[in-house]
Amino acid sequence: MQIEFGRHLKDWRGRRRMSQLQLALVAEVSARHVAFLETGRAKPSQAMVLRLGEALEMPLAARNLMLDAAGFRATYAARPLESEAMAAVKAAIRHIVDNHAPYPAVVLDRHWTVLDGNRPAGAMLAALGLQKGDSLLSLVTEPGRGAALVENWPELASHFISRLRIESAHVGGDSVLDRAASILAADPALTGAVQHGDMPPVLPLRLKVGGDVFPMFSTITQFGTATDIALSDIKIEMFFPADAKTKTLFDELAATGDADG
Repeated sequence: MQIEFGRHLKDWRGRRRMSQLQLALVAEVSARHVAFLETGRAKPSQAMVLRLGEALEMPLAARNLMLDAAGFRATYAARPLESEAMAAVKAAIRHIVDNHAPYPAVVLDRHWTVLDGNRPAGAMLAALGLQKGDSLLSLVTEPGRGAALVENWPELASHFISRLRIESAHVGGDSVLDRAASILAADPALTGAVQHGDMPPVLPLRLKVGGDVFPMFSTITQFGTATDIALSDIKIEMFFPADAKTKTLFDELAATGDADG
């Protein structure tokens, strides 16, 4: 069992590109102890497994596997948002998205599936042919769809590819995210794309709607102290207008939008 744990530990240390000494410094243990844990010469305590998982910034599901490999019960659960235990969290999410109106705010899971959103987000997604339960990845990986919807698609897609690959690497590899990144990277619209001039403070999404272009940008909110597997994957994307015309659009979406939940 110790050897199996050691293999897990060495694998994740490699994924994070950390030496035994670097991991030891972050976890505040000796490099010799890390070496002994990897070879099975030492057995970790439950507290040590959790400390190493934190030092390696491992996703919670992977920490459960490490605990199991070391002979301990899994610590982290995955509760649905509708469960009683998640009531306070669900209320917090509702508070964030509702108070972001009249600007759109959408709740997404690891695979960019729409879990919830406010009124303007519902209206904006409906205009794109999406609703609750759909994945944004299905939209952006549909051939030619990105370029048809986004004026600055090459720049935005290149940024999104990097983001998907980083998210996949963080969880130790995710086939859904990797596949989406590969499809996007093969988009002919990205061939030879070059960014010119000074870069703006944030990369805007220049959305085409009704023959006009509406620039906007977004921020991502996540629960930094999540101890629930499902909650750790949830992100809230909040959109902001980049000009007065887009602000007017958002006001109209908020006034006419249909709430989906």
